[in-house]
Amino acid sequence: MEGHVERRKKGRPGYDLERLLLVAATTFTERGYDGTSMEDLARTLGITKSAIYHHVSGKDELLRLATDRALDGLTAAVGEAATVEGRAIDRLEYVVRRSVEVLVDELPFVTLLLRVRGNTPVERHAISRRREIDHAISALVAQAEAEGDVRPDVDPALTARLLFGMVNSLVEWYRPSRNGAGKAELADAICKIAFTGLRQV
Repeated sequence: MEGHVERRKKGRPGYDLERLLLVAATTFTERGYDGTSMEDLARTLGITKSAIYHHVSGKDELLRLATDRALDGLTAAVGEAATVEGRAIDRLEYVVRRSVEVLVDELPFVTLLLRVRGNTPVERHAISRRREIDHAISALVAQAEAEGDVRPDVDPALTARLLFGMVNSLVEWYRPSRNGAGKAELADAICKIAFTGLRQV
């Protein structure tokens, strides 16, 4: 499947698979996957449906490629954390910072990922991959708790959900053209609040 997509990647002048994925992710988020037709995508792009099929086999493949774009970046962030020296809390902070970077860089794709509800096999696969990431992060929190760096009176899975709920909330309000803050500034703010606390002491 992947090789098939790569062979069709170049397309005609003026649009390519990258542009198609961006429009698909944005439209799926705005209208819902079920509420978006290939005709809708063709109209938005200003091309024919057959031109879209030059790149992909259909909507399912578009959804898979778009959600994989977000998931691959987030999965890589967790994998990279394993190479970070220090304690589990340091690796956890690394994952938070890298996740913010992925979210900002791949904002339309992460936004779509957070909207899928498991109504199709592609969506269920995306949710399964998200759960793998969640479990890895929960394990990091549990390890940091065991090392005495995270408070022990909150369940590690709940801590992980709350922590990354803050990261994921960026998709609701962050717009680079309006909010001004860059990736590093956003990551710093989240880490200060999450790892140091909001209250001035």
